[in-house]
Amino acid sequence: MLHAFLMRKVGALSQGCGPVALISGGSRGIGAAIVCRIAAAGWDVSFSYHRDGQSAREAEKAASELGARVVAAEVDLTDPACVTSWVRQAEDDLGPLEAVVSCAGVIRDRPLALVEHADWRAVIDTELDGMFHLCRAAVSGMMKRGSGRIVLVSSVVGVYGHTDLAAKPGIAGFVKALAAQVSRYGVRVNALVPGSAGRETTAIVPEGTQARLTETIALRRFGGAAEVADLVAFLLSDAAAEITGTVLEVHDGIFL
Repeated sequence: MLHAFLMRKVGALSQGCGPVALISGGSRGIGAAIVCRIAAAGWDVSFSYHRDGQSAREAEKAASELGARVVAAEVDLTDPACVTSWVRQAEDDLGPLEAVVSCAGVIRDRPLALVEHADWRAVIDTELDGMFHLCRAAVSGMMKRGSGRIVLVSSVVGVYGHTDLAAKPGIAGFVKALAAQVSRYGVRVNALVPGSAGRETTAIVPEGTQARLTETIALRRFGGAAEVADLVAFLLSDAAAEITGTVLEVHDGIFL
C-alpha cells in the first residue's frame, strides 16, 4: 500500500517550482545523499522508502530545508501496481517527471551453495524487477514529452563479481538496451557504479577491518555517499546532455 506523508504544507506542493525527480531507496545511505544533493540543485523530489519511516522523515526534512518540495512515500517496489500508483501520485503532487533515479537494493552476501531461494528472490525482485517497474511506469511520459533523464545506481558487484548474488549485471545490460530504445525521444539513460561508498562495504565489512582494506584501495580511502550523489547530479544536469547508455564506474581505484 502506498503511503505518502508530507513535511511541508500541502498548499506548497501545488505551486510550480523546479524540475521533478523520482528516487527509489532515498531514505538512507547513498539514496538519502542523492535526495539532498539534487534538492540543493533545485530539483523537487519524491522518494521511496521501505519500512524505515524514521529515516525517511529525517531525509525528507533535510531535503525540504534546502528549499525543495519533497514527498516521501512508502512503496513496495516489487509490486508494479504500487510503483505505478507512486509515479502518478508524484506527478499529481509535484508535476511531470523529468528524472528517475533507481537506488533501492538489498544485500544477500552468501556463496551460491548457501543461498536460499528467498534470498535470491529478494535480490531479483527488488533490484531488477523494482528497477523495471519504476522505469516502465515513468518512461512513457518522458517519451511523450520528449525529455527525461534516468540514472540506475549499480555496484562494483555488477562489474567485478562478488559472493553477493546481486542483480547488478542485469542493470548494466538494461541501461544499454533502454538507452538505445529511448534516445531518439530525448531520454537519457545511464548507470553509476559506486565502489567502496556502496552498501556492500558498510553492510558486509566489519568496522575493525576497514582500516586494513584501505591499503588495497589506490586512493587509500573509502569513497563517500556525497561523492556518488555529486555524480548523479551531474548525470541529471544539462552538462551531461551527450552522455547516454554509459555505465560509469566510481570505485576509488579499489581494483587497481
